[in-house]
Amino acid sequence: MVNSRPGGRSALVSASLDCVVAEQGCVRDQSCMGHYRLLEYCAAEEAVSPLASDARLECLEAQHALQYYRPLQVCKCQRGSRREDHCLKVYWTVRFVQLLSHHSPIYMMNDILTCGPSAASSVSVDGQNLCLKAAQDCGLYEKCGSLRSEYVVACIKRSGLSDSGCNRQKCHKALRRFLERVPEEYSFALLFCPCSDTLCGERRRKTIVPSCSYEETVRGEERAGKPNCLSLHNYCSKDELCRSRFADFLQNCQPYPLSPSGCERESRAMCLKAYAGLIGTIMTPNYVSNSSTEVSQWCTCDGSGNEWQSCQRILNLFTSNICLRKYNKSGWSRGQQSQQRCPDFPIHAHLLQLFWGDPEATPGQLGDIVPPACPGPSTRPPPNRTCLQREPPQLAPFDVKEQ
Repeated sequence: MVNSRPGGRSALVSASLDCVVAEQGCVRDQSCMGHYRLLEYCAAEEAVSPLASDARLECLEAQHALQYYRPLQVCKCQRGSRREDHCLKVYWTVRFVQLLSHHSPIYMMNDILTCGPSAASSVSVDGQNLCLKAAQDCGLYEKCGSLRSEYVVACIKRSGLSDSGCNRQKCHKALRRFLERVPEEYSFALLFCPCSDTLCGERRRKTIVPSCSYEETVRGEERAGKPNCLSLHNYCSKDELCRSRFADFLQNCQPYPLSPSGCERESRAMCLKAYAGLIGTIMTPNYVSNSSTEVSQWCTCDGSGNEWQSCQRILNLFTSNICLRKYNKSGWSRGQQSQQRCPDFPIHAHLLQLFWGDPEATPGQLGDIVPPACPGPSTRPPPNRTCLQREPPQLAPFDVKEQ
């Protein structure tokens, strides 16, 4: 019986389990397979050229999710065997972090992400952890985890057919598929989770892989300037889907000064649904900071000439919309949150900058992100805290008996 959760297996796994066998078990588990297929793509792309920072973040989170699937973590390969090449490919695929660099602090990422002994008993669901909780719940629900992996791959995959670093059309289609097929209790919890700290806000901002779905890029670099909002709206008006979604947004998130709430329609749920409906269109909005109330489209009104006021009205529907601000600020609640065995710790901008050699990043920027060093073997970490192992993980793909 295969548990739908990667960490659902309780049986002890032999240290000499072949990685090909472990892979076969993983692909029969939908939750495990989604993360594994994403890591396969990550490893293949990283071998060609470095991935963008938000793409790497998704890859690192997929690797963390697979830590619960013990067979892939302990499997080995037999030197000289017929399946050696395939086996080694599996071994290194689930060790994406180590592939990035064997000589930098990135190799310690696994240990930073490993839960302390007391953290498994409960997960706090205060404002700082709801976005982590939403991501974890999505990963544990087969449809949500699978479709999320699908849109992440679509949005980080490079396209050779255009100047852009990705295929935005495929990215948008996969995002719409995710939002249309995944129950709102999971998808909206990811999009509208309330945040009260910088790291939570950054995680939420990157939910839709904005480097492809939101920002315009040329060969992985941001364009010199954003498109004009009027041009964006003009393109949208020529597309039936986008035109319909935008009209729905206007209807359900329309400000109205004479209303007690400031909104023409007193429905928070309908406004958030209409906002989410724009994601995956050319009018895709996103958070522009770590604040729940600061959202915008990827456009500007610079150069609008005598149409500046018309342009500003479109932009203000997102940046200065009292309805959207009010409803988005309160977030989306799934009600009673189920307990999980381990919080999904984030890896965000400051941490990644330090690990990836950003000359402007310093250890002081990490604040409370990096946990304290592990205590001695006779002591236990404090509740709900992780600790940083002093020794790097050992990389030994071959079975010791075969050395």
